[in-house]
Amino acid sequence: MNAPRVTVVGAGLAGCECAWQLAERGVQVRLVDQKPGERTEAQRSADFAELVCSNSFRSASLDNAVGLLKEEMRRAGSVIIAVADVTAVPAGGALAVDRKAFSRGVTSFMRSHANIEVVEERIDAVPDPADGPVVVATGPLTAPALAADLEAIVGRRHLAYYDAISPVVWSCTIDWERVFVANRWGRGSDDAYVNCPLDRAQYESFVAALLAAEKVPLRPFEEPRYFEGCLPIEVMAERGPMTLAFGPMRPVGLIDPRTGRRPFAVVQLRPEDRHRVAHNIVGFQTRMKQPEQKRVFRMIPGLEHAEFLRFGSVHRNTFVDAPRVLDDTLELRARPGVWLAGQITGVEGYVESAACGLCVGILVAARVGVLDGVRDEADARPPPTTALGALLDYLREPRDDFQPSNVMWSMLPPLPASHEKLAKGERHAVMARRALAHLEPWLERIGARRLVERMQRVHEDCGLTRDSDTDPSIPSAVLADADPEHGGRGS
Repeated sequence: MNAPRVTVVGAGLAGCECAWQLAERGVQVRLVDQKPGERTEAQRSADFAELVCSNSFRSASLDNAVGLLKEEMRRAGSVIIAVADVTAVPAGGALAVDRKAFSRGVTSFMRSHANIEVVEERIDAVPDPADGPVVVATGPLTAPALAADLEAIVGRRHLAYYDAISPVVWSCTIDWERVFVANRWGRGSDDAYVNCPLDRAQYESFVAALLAAEKVPLRPFEEPRYFEGCLPIEVMAERGPMTLAFGPMRPVGLIDPRTGRRPFAVVQLRPEDRHRVAHNIVGFQTRMKQPEQKRVFRMIPGLEHAEFLRFGSVHRNTFVDAPRVLDDTLELRARPGVWLAGQITGVEGYVESAACGLCVGILVAARVGVLDGVRDEADARPPPTTALGALLDYLREPRDDFQPSNVMWSMLPPLPASHEKLAKGERHAVMARRALAHLEPWLERIGARRLVERMQRVHEDCGLTRDSDTDPSIPSAVLADADPEHGGRGS
């Protein structure tokens, strides 16, 4: 019997994770991406799984929903989380990565896997599923021709919003005499954040300049529907003079060691790479014109002479009305045999996108019959009490105005009434314990143990050189592990 073959279109976070989950289970995967021949307006690298916005995968703590989601993915043998773990840079209580090393590591896994054929080609139409299952994971910047074809298939217009990228500055151009290094509340083993303190007069002047700055105009066909969790800094400022002081510039948990007091407001910068050559301005995504970015952001104490490695920008994100056009397995209702994965489904965020790819990979594996431990595709779905299951359920629930979302505690089923009086942190801890307990039988059914063991070997090998001066990469010895039962490397 010939091994099943699946085509995955798009080698971003979701596509790579989906391809990995399939290939590790013996499925032949054709991974198609337009790089390096063509790139979207937001892409810079020729590598896969490029992080075009922040380098942060957000909170690493289990008291945060995205922290739970990462832990569930880790236990399921996620290649994205494994590579993120070994290319991490200091970020306090968050998981942030050296973006170049991360993308290079994921690319190495994709190109070195015996069950993955990488095809460098632009796809302008959804491939015919008659040749085998198809997963479209082209992300928020799906090319116009492919997006138009997908729109014709689902029979309704895509929804669209606009995502914004934070600027990055060269670390050597920060005035270190005017800033201090600390994490909020002293959390984390490393002081990862550079803090630029502002007094009230400096804050008010900055907000005024931000509001008056010239912005990049929207094109006639563009509607400014921003994702609420990633608003441009100037849009936040328009909501009120103190919005930023209670948002990305909040000073809580920070004490300026030079004054012994909490500043009125703070601008935080986070390392872009493990050697801290560059820092991004946290939460300062913007659509200001580049000369205005220089002028306004240099008003921040410590950034008066900052040189910009990357300016902030705005780009369009595209997603479908998932509850109406996708079924319970994220298969297109109008085109059986075609699945969507990642941000195009309406999940928001790096981790959520990769998690969606992981789930779709497992669901498609169930469809092609390589999961011996599951009865049917419903049995392959993660439990609803887990962050993975709750994220998929969010894409199933019909609503009048479907909007993208990060994973949130509110997506998980509530605890019994006996837990109502628990404090918020305690409730989240109980929900996390419940999720991980309910996850275990699912992991056993989908055969995750082999993937987890493989990722542990990656950690062992990479852990030997994580703090060295050499460029981190995924060891070739790990990639070369052979397992004839599962088609060679990749088991």
